[in-house]
Amino acid sequence: MPTPNLIDQPVLMLYVGGTIGMVETTRGLAPGSDFSRRLSTALARLPASRQAKLPDLVIRESAHPIDSSSATPADWQRLGSEIAAALPQHAGVVVLHGTDTLAWSASSLAFQLQGVDRPVVVTGAMRPLGSEGSDALDNVELALQFAARPALQEVAVAFGNRLLRGARSRKVAGREAFVSPHHPPLGERIDGEAMLFPAHGLAIQQGKTPHFELADYAGLAEGGVVRIVLWPGIQAWQVAAWLEDRRVRGALLEVWGGGNAPDDPCLLAAFARARSEGKLLAAVSQCPAGGVTLGRYAAGMGLAEAGVLSGDTMTPEAAYTKLVHLLALPLDDDERRRRFLASLAGER
Repeated sequence: MPTPNLIDQPVLMLYVGGTIGMVETTRGLAPGSDFSRRLSTALARLPASRQAKLPDLVIRESAHPIDSSSATPADWQRLGSEIAAALPQHAGVVVLHGTDTLAWSASSLAFQLQGVDRPVVVTGAMRPLGSEGSDALDNVELALQFAARPALQEVAVAFGNRLLRGARSRKVAGREAFVSPHHPPLGERIDGEAMLFPAHGLAIQQGKTPHFELADYAGLAEGGVVRIVLWPGIQAWQVAAWLEDRRVRGALLEVWGGGNAPDDPCLLAAFARARSEGKLLAAVSQCPAGGVTLGRYAAGMGLAEAGVLSGDTMTPEAAYTKLVHLLALPLDDDERRRRFLASLAGER
């Protein structure tokens, strides 16, 4: 059956929660009702010239919107499955999400929807739709414009006039809110137009049909992957308290500089012992714009010898969600390690 013309299909907008849909109450911001109507009304009030740049739209509102700070891998899995099921009938998908863990969800979606052949754009807002000085409508407009661009074939984040790779994005302060430390923007809003930069995207690299990996994350629901940030004076017993728990199957280590860790034989032995048990360990840098090359410095050689994998320039969000994803797949240890060291969705 031939693939339908994407231009003839509407864009699906999924509202899953976050500040964008909240309203002021006597107890502060809280989820508001009837978000679909409020958003449709706001879009209809735009000047005709701006409405003309928007695609046909279908809005689907979650029955149980969540604060993104409460999101879990199970939520990533549900969202990935919903998007995968909806994509054949839509030119693209826009996900309206809370900003606290937006980069985590975008990274997870990138691994679940590998090879996607149309746009999946995640956005949100720093202030609620309709409130004074809100960025909500600007971000929604931007996301919709990019979600109708067939040349965009990956999961992306649209926020503050820029389009970023989902698996490269991180939240920071300010109205623009998100950055991509090691990859240039996929697009920008220039003089009111959403300009895509195809040379920065995945479409030219993929050249293949979607090969979604909608893994079951239920087996990791009890905290199967932990995140351990090193600090001066960290002790082996503290690390062991995490890694020796039978429920832990993997760990993301956030180390110093280009891949350094304390030269403590007991600490390194704890990592090596976890590896000997088949647990998947990887390291990224604590430096916001840093990367790691394990073994480049003597202080990091012990990590490499213990079997810890290099996260290169991956963000913590991408590295963590990648560990979850790989551990949920029916792979042997060697294949998981190989895939972690490969670029699956442009994350490294």
